Amino acid sequence: MRDFDVFHQVSLLGIMKREPGETLEDVQAMLVETGMFEAPEAKRVFDDLRTGGYVDESGALTFLGVEAAKEAEVMFAKAGEEMSVADR
Repeated sequence: MRDFDVFHQVSLLGIMKREPGETLEDVQAMLVETGMFEAPEAKRVFDDLRTGGYVDESGALTFLGVEAAKEAEVMFAKAGEEMSVADR
C-alpha cells in the first residue's frame, strides 16, 4: 500500500464497511457529515482511490483496495490499543 494519509485510509475503511445497498456517494456524504472533510476534499480523495486502482468502475474495492483497507484497519486498531494502554 502506498503511504496514504488519514483521509484516504478512513475512506477505504468506509467503503469496505459500508452496508449493502450503500453507494460510494453515500459513504462520501457520511464522511462529510461527520466532519471528516469538506465535500471537495472528499471528491478528490475518492477520485484518487479510483485512479489509483483501489476502487473499480462499479464502486467496489479492487483486490488492491481491499488489501489497503485491511492494512488501514489494522493500523487504526493498533493505534487504538496504544492509546488505551497510555490511558491506564
